[in-house]
Amino acid sequence: MLESLAHRLAEFFYIYFWEPMFTRSGYNPINTLVYALMLGFGAIYTYRYVLKPLRIRIDENMFIAVTLMVIFGATVRALVDGGILPKHPLLLTPGIFFTTFLIMLPVIVIDAKLKLYPRLTFAWGLILAIWANYLLVTHARSWEPYKLTLLHTVVSWIPVLLYYRWRPFDRLYLYAVLAHYFDVASTVVAIHYYGYREVHWLENILVQHFGAYIYYPWITLILIVVYYGLQKLVTDEEERHLWYLMVYVLGLGPAIRDPAQLVLQIGG
Repeated sequence: MLESLAHRLAEFFYIYFWEPMFTRSGYNPINTLVYALMLGFGAIYTYRYVLKPLRIRIDENMFIAVTLMVIFGATVRALVDGGILPKHPLLLTPGIFFTTFLIMLPVIVIDAKLKLYPRLTFAWGLILAIWANYLLVTHARSWEPYKLTLLHTVVSWIPVLLYYRWRPFDRLYLYAVLAHYFDVASTVVAIHYYGYREVHWLENILVQHFGAYIYYPWITLILIVVYYGLQKLVTDEEERHLWYLMVYVLGLGPAIRDPAQLVLQIGG
């Protein structure tokens, strides 16, 4: 009986977690929920037991530091798909998130202890980002997808920035919004122009029914709901900034990875 249970659990783990990492078959309701919970609890515990005791604020400096590490992690993920780096669980999604976190966290702690923050953190993130992008540039096959992505990004940013100027909201959340519109641009270009498929189960249903450009109203709706939800539910400003940072990372990661995959000419 125990052997049968162990076999079923192993099969469950393989089907819903292990296989999707290596086959790029995408997300499913189960692993999406688990990864979301892991991200949420990881963010809360990191803030309460690491950042807060070190008196590191969730501000623009933290956003810059995280940006550099996301550029590194997301580019590495694309390099793995392109066969430039080996397929290893720690370099695939979601393993690359843990790898990037473990690479970044000790440097932040040392930086704070030496009272140098954010200088060491910026330097470390910049070195890693440059290394990953050096590999990307030297293996790129076509930059046309990136041009299309940037065009879509700029066009979508214009109304966002105009709205922000008219009715300003929290500046840190503006960064999250811009990251997600960058992500939307990269996704739309990948699906509409290059025949890629959406790996997230719910969005895949929407795309099949309405086409790739459905992302713009869909993500806009989500961003509005999340913003006002956080305003109501998270009363502590610093904790609210932490959630802004998580929203930012969720947008920036695929926004960096998808165009990198396209310039490497990885099949969708």
